[in-house]
Amino acid sequence: MSLDFNDAEPQRSSDLIPDGSFAKVGMTIRKGGIDGDGEIDRGLLKASQSSDAVMLDCEFTVLEGPHARRKFWQTFVVRGGKVDEQSVSIGWKISKGVLRAMMESAQGLDPNDMSEAAKQKRMLRGLADLHGIAFVAKIKIEPSTNPGYGDSNRLERVVVPNEPEWKKVMAGEAVPAAPSHRAVRPSQPKPAAQPAWKEPAATAAPPPNVKPAWGSSPAPQQASAPAPAKSAGPAWLNS
Repeated sequence: MSLDFNDAEPQRSSDLIPDGSFAKVGMTIRKGGIDGDGEIDRGLLKASQSSDAVMLDCEFTVLEGPHARRKFWQTFVVRGGKVDEQSVSIGWKISKGVLRAMMESAQGLDPNDMSEAAKQKRMLRGLADLHGIAFVAKIKIEPSTNPGYGDSNRLERVVVPNEPEWKKVMAGEAVPAAPSHRAVRPSQPKPAAQPAWKEPAATAAPPPNVKPAWGSSPAPQQASAPAPAKSAGPAWLNS
């Protein structure tokens, strides 16, 4: 018996997705064995190894474009961890906002639309309904804080339909990466201080033809792109 490796996929590059990339991604939830609040979420959640937090363990796969099939991973706190003044999990409040944005991005739903029809599209039977959701994401590179591990890709934010990048990605257009954090140039060493008696009494005059900041007129702002038309409900949501 012989094994045929001719149909095996070539090795993939280990390079990270460039910081600030926009892409359509699909999310799958990796079960961690801890029950959620409802029957549909039985065994869905994962325990944190460093606190009492319980999380969604999510895998993201780029669906289209030059980075198609590349993956990255992220967790979202569902309960536990630090709490606010009302004893509500701070992590869950943050996660809930991100998950809501995923549903809006997936369904072409304007975040400002609070009609009854829009509210209904933000309702789920449980967190398990998010398994398989596809939405537009902005991806970042997160520097590693552990010398034993390299940097990794993470979800910087969900791109929603009232942003111009959402419409372009959904139309299959290439969107340039927009890194949020630019490299910081090392500061130059300051010259040694001189004794006061060596400093000149008069200060140098300011250079000519320099206008104050308030004298410069602001650059004109471009009009934002119109919000795309609403689409039907997502295929990932099974009623």
